[in-house]
Amino acid sequence: MNRNRSFWGWGVTAYQLDPTFVERFKSMLQMSLGVKEFVERPIPKLEDITIRKPRFDLTEGLLAFCSSEKWDRLAHHYGKSFRDVWRGLHGEYHNPPDFIAYPKTEEQIQELFNFAAEANVALVPFGGGSSVTGGVESTESDKYQGSITVNMKHFDQVLEIDYESRSARIQAGMFGPAIEAALKPHGLTLRHYPQSFEFSTLGGWVVTRSGGHFATLYTHIDEFVQSVRMVTPSGVMQTRRLPGSGAGPSEERLVCGSEGIFGVVTEAWMRLQTMPTYKATQTVAFEQWEDAVAACREIAQSGLNPANARLVSPLEAFSNGLGNGTASVLILGFESHNHSVDSLMGEALDIASRHKGEWLKKEDSAKRDKSADSWKNSFLAAPYLRDQMLRFGCIAETFETAVTWDQFDAFHKGVTDAAQKAIKDICGAGTITCRFTHLYPDGPAPYYTIIAKGQTGKEMEQWDQIKKIVSEKLIELGGTITHHHAVGKDHQPYYKDQMSERFQGVLSAIKTELDPLWILNPDVLIKRS
Repeated sequence: MNRNRSFWGWGVTAYQLDPTFVERFKSMLQMSLGVKEFVERPIPKLEDITIRKPRFDLTEGLLAFCSSEKWDRLAHHYGKSFRDVWRGLHGEYHNPPDFIAYPKTEEQIQELFNFAAEANVALVPFGGGSSVTGGVESTESDKYQGSITVNMKHFDQVLEIDYESRSARIQAGMFGPAIEAALKPHGLTLRHYPQSFEFSTLGGWVVTRSGGHFATLYTHIDEFVQSVRMVTPSGVMQTRRLPGSGAGPSEERLVCGSEGIFGVVTEAWMRLQTMPTYKATQTVAFEQWEDAVAACREIAQSGLNPANARLVSPLEAFSNGLGNGTASVLILGFESHNHSVDSLMGEALDIASRHKGEWLKKEDSAKRDKSADSWKNSFLAAPYLRDQMLRFGCIAETFETAVTWDQFDAFHKGVTDAAQKAIKDICGAGTITCRFTHLYPDGPAPYYTIIAKGQTGKEMEQWDQIKKIVSEKLIELGGTITHHHAVGKDHQPYYKDQMSERFQGVLSAIKTELDPLWILNPDVLIKRS
C-alpha cells in the first residue's frame, strides 16, 4: 500500500482543501447547526498509537511476503466510512489484522489458504480499502486465532488486450488510474469511475458490484465483466470468455458481489469501450422537486441512455456551487466515440422543458461548463471534506438505495421524515439532502447525505442510532439496503431481511463448497449458522 495514503482517513496526505472554501463551509455549518465555535481535532500521529502484537507466528515462507509493521496494520485496520474514520481519528485501533500479506503469485495465495486452515486464522481480501460498509475490517469472533489482511497490490498489470472483441485481461490489484493509463495509448477505456476511482481496485469493484460513471444503461461493473478468475480454498475458479450465454446461472454474476467470502479474485477479462470523442453536458434547474423527478423518470424510460443524469436536491446543489438554493439541478451528459450526441441532448432537454426545467443557452456555454466542472470538483473533494467535518466534531455520512418509480414519492417522504426526526431527536440539529446517482427505467437510485451536530466523543454512537433507523425504514418501505456501497458487516442484518430465506441457504452452501472452513472474510455478507 502506498505510504502517501492516509492511515486514518481518506486519500493522500498531501491533498489540501482550499482554506478559503473550508472557512466558508465551516461558517455555513455553524449557522445551520447552531454551533458558536468548533474545536478542531488534530490529525492523529503514527507514533502516538499503540497496537497489540500479532497473536500468532507465521511460517518462514509466509514471512517473505507478509508484514507486521505498524503503519501497514493501521492502514489496513478500517475502510473509509464515517465509523472507520471517526475511530481512526480518535486513535481507536483495538482489533488490527495481525499481518498484512502482499502475495505476488496465485501459489502464495494458496499458501495463505493452507496456513489459515491449519492455524484457524481468518483472511480478509482488502482491495483498495475504500469500503464504507465494514467490508475489510477483521473479524472479532473468538472462533479464530487472529487474522491476515490480503493486499493484492502486486497483481497490477494489463496482461492482454483483445482488439477484435474490445476487451482486456486485467489483474485484480490495479487501481482505477493505472487501468485507464494502460488502456489510453490503445484508444480504449473501461469507463468505470466510482467516487473511489483513485483509491479502489478492479478486484474490489468486481466483488462489491461497484456502481460507476454511467447513470443509465451501464451502471455497474457487472456489465463489463466478461470472465473472471478466482482462487478459492477449494481450488481455482476460471470462467469462460463469452459475449453472453443462457447456460444456467452465471458464474461471473456469482463472483460479482461476493465481497471476498468465496475466494480471492486475481484477474478478469473486462469489456472495454472506444474512448469517447463526442460529448455534451448541460445543467437543468427545476423549481419544484416533483417536476425534476418526473423529468428523470421520462428520460430514464426514453431509451436515450445519457451517460450522466444526476438530480441534486436544492441544498446539496447550492453547497456544491450549483443552483440558487431553491432549485433542484439535473446534470445531464451524453457521450459517444462515433457520432454526435447533440440530437440526444436536444431530446433530453425537450423532456426536461415539458416538466418546467430551465437551462443555460448556448451563448452561456462557458458558464454552463463551469457549473459542470464545479460539480465534478466538489464530487471528488467530498470525502476529504467529510474528514474535515469529522475533525470539527460533526456527523457527516451517506446512505443510498434504489426503489421503483411507483413507490418513490411515498418512499422518499418516509425516509426523509424518519431521518429528520432521528436527527432532531438524537443530535438536535442537522440536514438531509438527496441526489439521484443512477436512473433506471423502473426506478431511481437516491443517495442521501446527512450532516448533523455531534456530541463530543459520542458522534459515532449518534450516527449508529440514526443509521439503524434509516436502514430499517429503507427495508420497510420496499427499497434495497444498498445500491452500490455493498453489504459488508454494517449492512449484513438488513441484507438478510432483504433476501429470501431460501437464498440465504443457497449462499451458505456455496460458501461451504468453496471455503469449507469459512476462513474468508467472516461476518461479511452472510453469517455462519
